Amino acid sequence: MSPADPAPVLPSDAMPDDGMVPDYVQALERAADYLPEPQHVLLRRAWAVGAAAHVGQLRKSGEPYITHPVAVAQVLADQGLDVETLIAAILHDTIEDTPLTRADIAAQFGETVADLVDGVTKLDKLHFADRQEAAAESFRKMLLAMSRDLRVILIKLADRLHNMRTLGAQSAEARRRIAIETLEIFAPIAQRLGMNLIKAELQDLGFRALHPWRHAVIEKRIRSQPLVRREALAQIEAQLAQRLAVEKLEHRLIGRIKTPWSIYDKMRAEHRSFDQVMDMFGYRVIVDSVPDCYHALGVVHSVFKPLDARFRDFIAIPKANGYQSLHTVLFGPYGSPIEVQIRTREMDLVAERGVAAHWAYKHGGESGSNAQSRASAWIANLVESQRSTGSSLEFLENVKVDLFPYEVYLFTPKGDILALPRNATALDFAYAVHTDVGNHAVAARVDKKLAPLRTTLSSGQTVEVITAKSASPAAQWLEFVVSGKARTAIRHQLKHLDHEDAVQLGHRMLDRALGNQGTSLDRLPPERLDTYLAENRFPRLEELLADIALGNRMPVQVARVLAHVATEETADMLQLGGGAPQERILITGAERGVISFAKCCMPIPGDEIMGYHSAGKGIVVHRLECPNVAEYRKSPERWVQIGWDREVSGGFDAALRVEVDNRPGSLAQIAAAIAYAESNIDRVEYLERDNSVAAIRFSIEVQGRKHLADVIRRIRRLGVVHGVQRL
Repeated sequence: MSPADPAPVLPSDAMPDDGMVPDYVQALERAADYLPEPQHVLLRRAWAVGAAAHVGQLRKSGEPYITHPVAVAQVLADQGLDVETLIAAILHDTIEDTPLTRADIAAQFGETVADLVDGVTKLDKLHFADRQEAAAESFRKMLLAMSRDLRVILIKLADRLHNMRTLGAQSAEARRRIAIETLEIFAPIAQRLGMNLIKAELQDLGFRALHPWRHAVIEKRIRSQPLVRREALAQIEAQLAQRLAVEKLEHRLIGRIKTPWSIYDKMRAEHRSFDQVMDMFGYRVIVDSVPDCYHALGVVHSVFKPLDARFRDFIAIPKANGYQSLHTVLFGPYGSPIEVQIRTREMDLVAERGVAAHWAYKHGGESGSNAQSRASAWIANLVESQRSTGSSLEFLENVKVDLFPYEVYLFTPKGDILALPRNATALDFAYAVHTDVGNHAVAARVDKKLAPLRTTLSSGQTVEVITAKSASPAAQWLEFVVSGKARTAIRHQLKHLDHEDAVQLGHRMLDRALGNQGTSLDRLPPERLDTYLAENRFPRLEELLADIALGNRMPVQVARVLAHVATEETADMLQLGGGAPQERILITGAERGVISFAKCCMPIPGDEIMGYHSAGKGIVVHRLECPNVAEYRKSPERWVQIGWDREVSGGFDAALRVEVDNRPGSLAQIAAAIAYAESNIDRVEYLERDNSVAAIRFSIEVQGRKHLADVIRRIRRLGVVHGVQRL
């Protein structure tokens, strides 16, 4: 594109009568004064095209609509973004709200600008079940555009920031909805991308819109700080500055000002009063080099004593968003803690602007590029997850999990650093390494010590994942993973495994039903089977078999149609025991996706059992002595003859009622006895309790009746136990 290309003719209300450029465009050009003059010409062309496209459109405040996209561009200019991003920001609403098309933009400003504009365009032409689903799907599209060019999210964040600055014109309901979305999605994204200036303003504007009264009260308290506090701030700053100067350290010392949101968030998270939160001084020391950072750390520690265990080195181990700094907390002269952050100028740029620093600082140092590469890796990870996620809403929930700013930093055996959400487990770590590693994980070594996959990890630990080719995800894994990637991968794999199990079980059930009609699947004429599948809209035989296993179709009825059995046959033939002797379905323990075990009686291998075909649930297994079996006898066509295979794998739920002496240590003795019997305790609850005796329910996991008997024997041997009963 050439600056000499003619600009479109503007309508009368897009340009003032005197031909002067409006103040808001001049403000943009002042903010973008780092751009060369030819690029300023391009900015004016973009404004001219945008103004012509939006002519006649007004914001809810009554201003011409074009003032909004130009203000968005100014937010980005303040961050030092390139001209393509600023042009895309000016035109970001044109495809959605005006006759201007993507092709028009590409023709005038190039494919890159057109891609950026398209990336932030909402999905207004699609129909969704509700607003929430539309927002989630729009977010998914934005993510895919982000994966191609990070500048898409920068435009979106700037767009949201200006909308929040001008939120007053919206209705109360709209203000609340937009504020919640900002605090839950956009501010955390800005945090994850290291853009602390934008993050802080989004959080504070969101807080003001959501809780205006609370925001006003806290803001007033901040403004009316007592004189004593202001004097204390000045005194501490003077002492720090003096000692840094004596050490001949070139530095910039800044007192950190708390925002109403940061105060409110800390009060809520740490259950502190306003005075307790405000009773903490904060400073930032900016120096020239990394060695100067550590020199300055020694200096501030010589002025005031550091508090134990409050030092964090984010220079040696940067945060996942590229943030680097030294953090220390000192014991101040007024009995209040002093928070000090020490970093270089490059680190400060990345801390304030995050990925935007790549464009603002790309000609000096590599900090910005490092932040951008980390952000790109995070987004690539999200793109991989979204391919396996069932719905946009589920994907959005998984992203929210990963956006929490509290992280742990862990080492691989090769010394690489992985950042995971707080409370992450060894299994989360396995999935962070690679999806295949997670799917086949069986245990981990944490700091060279063997640990189960559910082990919660702490920063600084070295984790090695132990895998086995035969291992596969279990539904219980979803109970203790916290990262979105792990949760998505496990659900995807479980669905895949469940489908395979359902197909296998459905095959056995249909074959058995056909056997009662004197035929089998292998002997059926292919054209008869194809006709049945087509008439019932099954794309493949596997879909029919899975539907049978899940209880949505009765195998006997399908077999009768396939075998051309007359409908006048007796009801006895419909019963699974009618006609010829039947082969029982044998449980191996691998069919967990389509065979479930009733919670009312909790059958385990060795129990006499029966199966009940339940729509949508597949076969539900009950003990024959279960009180609910009498009700199921009323539907004999849903009975399934079922038994235990000779080799059954996996654990099965059982429950015990144990009466014990109500004294300290009794519970621990029983728990130890269960552990010695190689059984896991899933849950413990008190059923009854008085001064002398307590009745406790233990939900445990066993391999079968023999294993359960061993557990009961070990418990009965304890002197504190009065009785044990299986529930």
